[in-house]
Amino acid sequence: MSKKFVEIENLSKQYGRTTVLHDINLSIGAGEVVGLIGPNGAGKSTLLKAIMGLIKYSGKLSIFDKDPFRNRTELLENMSYIADVSSLPRWMKVKDLLEFVEKTHPKFDIARAKELLKDTPIKPNSRIATLSKGMKTRLHLVTILAINTDFLVLDEPTLGLDVLVRRDFQDRLVKDYYTQNRSILITTHQVDEIESILTRVVFIKEGRITLDFQISELKNRYRKLITNQNEVFSDPKLKPIYQRSLPEHNELIFKDVEASALTEYGRVVAPSLEDLFVAINA
Repeated sequence: MSKKFVEIENLSKQYGRTTVLHDINLSIGAGEVVGLIGPNGAGKSTLLKAIMGLIKYSGKLSIFDKDPFRNRTELLENMSYIADVSSLPRWMKVKDLLEFVEKTHPKFDIARAKELLKDTPIKPNSRIATLSKGMKTRLHLVTILAINTDFLVLDEPTLGLDVLVRRDFQDRLVKDYYTQNRSILITTHQVDEIESILTRVVFIKEGRITLDFQISELKNRYRKLITNQNEVFSDPKLKPIYQRSLPEHNELIFKDVEASALTEYGRVVAPSLEDLFVAINA
């Protein structure tokens, strides 16, 4: 059994009379890349704030067996965080940023950061304000990758980036950070952006976790049936959890139905995370 980095039990959060998190139960162990996926306003950011020790809450929450609100400074020595790239100081030069982080974080390896920047167009004397959004994101990632921590939290890390920069970001993340002893938690509402690198998915809606499963379960438990546009599926023994009509075909999502039971009606494939997210949250 893997070591648990995050343990959350019956966590709730209220702002005034509004409850934004309802009895959240979640654990994250070593060697996982977990996607926390939900629409805007689902509670993702609030849950992250609790994990980062920024807000109080009811229930139990421990990160590396410590209360993040009471032990935030100690916690951040073994956990890294990337939010929006605008958090980088625009007035600094790249070399100044690296030197600043070296002085403020005990686990930052400036030699590793410089090595990771060698294969990029980012120059030490470049001012951060002059970098493109993609280069700022890469610089941010390199800075974090050079910190020797076990748990990395990413909040909408590739929002607004083009597909090439996004793919490069993901490849570097897996190559330069992820190991069986480290874990990554990524929050997003854009499911398709991170599907390829996840080992596990947690769906959250209106402050509640609606689904928590390993990516390997996706192919075993869920099926997508694609039929011709003019065909109507009407088997009373097989009920889809979601269906939609497109110009040239229909798509139906099924849970715990064998592929062999569906093949006579059309083509059967594994649904994407986006398919499943819409099916469960529609």
